[in-house]
Amino acid sequence: MKTTAESAAQEAGRVLQSWRSRFSVSEKSRSNLVTDADLDSQNTIVKILQGAFPDHRFLGEEGLSKQDTDSEYQWIIDPLDGTGNYVHGFPYYCVSIGLEYQGRLILGVIYDPTRDELYSAIEGCGATRNGESLSVSGTESLSKAMCVASLPVAGDPEHPAFKRFVNVLPHAQTLQRLGSAALNLAYLASGNLDAFWSTTLYPWDIAAGVVIVREAGGTATGLDASALDVHQGVILATSSTQLQSELLPLLNT
Repeated sequence: MKTTAESAAQEAGRVLQSWRSRFSVSEKSRSNLVTDADLDSQNTIVKILQGAFPDHRFLGEEGLSKQDTDSEYQWIIDPLDGTGNYVHGFPYYCVSIGLEYQGRLILGVIYDPTRDELYSAIEGCGATRNGESLSVSGTESLSKAMCVASLPVAGDPEHPAFKRFVNVLPHAQTLQRLGSAALNLAYLASGNLDAFWSTTLYPWDIAAGVVIVREAGGTATGLDASALDVHQGVILATSSTQLQSELLPLLNT
């Protein structure tokens, strides 16, 4: 399953790159973009995975929902995470493929086609980037941490997500919004970022990244340190429990 998911992610990444100069764009809602590339990428992934595992269930960003089987496996797919970045030529986007078994996340694959970086993890087996083992930074102090948050698209300034961002801003060494939740988690697992949170995501944004972060030694919970449910779209991922503890009161004020 891991090998097939990796192949699907890499092939989908090639599809995205092939569309770079010829895609058209539409809006699902204000500033919520979808391109020809999203759809072609998703079709590529589903064709590969469904060819190998025809009885599995599927859930994906671009209207994908195949739930008409009693399989205990469900693939959770984001064919292009960071569409806004992709549209503007900002090289921070990826393909994300997660796998649930009996509702538990067991496999994650993220592919960054602009850097040819493939992140993979199986529950209990560690995480890798291009075959090399990954480990979180272990940063314990917020004052030394690079943090990233996802914010609601075209959101109201009074939205609690913006207030959380402002609460943390004076305390973190740096705080960013980068536009791809999946890559944020991959970078956290690699030790390049120290914390990431959001309350406005979808399961396909984070399913793969959660497995990769956990297998690299990081934490991934709800915003209040409760058990994570990716279908709720609320996450706090950190490089250490100490950093998590420092962030919790700032994010839950």
